Amino acid sequence: MPRINLLPWREAERKRKRQEFGVGAVAALVGAALVYFVVNWQMQSAIDDQMARNNYLKEEITQLDKQIAEILDLEEQKKRLQARITVIEQLELSRPEIVHVFDQLVRTTPDGIYLTSVKQTDRKIELKGVAQSSTRVASYMRNIDSSEWLKDPALQILETKGSTDAGSQFTLNATQENPQLTAAPGADKGPAKPARRTGGAS
Repeated sequence: MPRINLLPWREAERKRKRQEFGVGAVAALVGAALVYFVVNWQMQSAIDDQMARNNYLKEEITQLDKQIAEILDLEEQKKRLQARITVIEQLELSRPEIVHVFDQLVRTTPDGIYLTSVKQTDRKIELKGVAQSSTRVASYMRNIDSSEWLKDPALQILETKGSTDAGSQFTLNATQENPQLTAAPGADKGPAKPARRTGGAS
């Protein structure tokens, strides 16, 4: 029976298998590295896209904030302009007030009373005078209360010095009114305050 030496063949087979395993391992490593790089690239690309969107949104939000600030500033300017227009309208309506006030002072003063001083501070009017009797003062206060341009009479002082023939000195306060301002738009905000005026009447 002839002898066949199989050692070279077996050695060659082992060597071939080792080569195949090495090639497979290298291929697996290359494939894993390729998958890693592909996945990493996709993730980085997604992150870059999201960062770009975030930056775009931040820029848009900044622009919107500026526009909102401009709108608020315009609203504030509009309110200031409306307030100025209201003041101007009230000043136009209040220009003839002093004429009406002096006319009402003449019309409301009854016989037996004469004024010695008229003083105005803002819309408060202080009236000083001499009356023949307290009845005349009461009548004067009723006349003021029924006037369109003078309201809220309040007696401060009523005193008699010396004989009753000399009359009684009195001091009373009243409030200046303007029926035109009451009926005008924006009257609920209160009429404009005129400059302080003082004067005397007799």
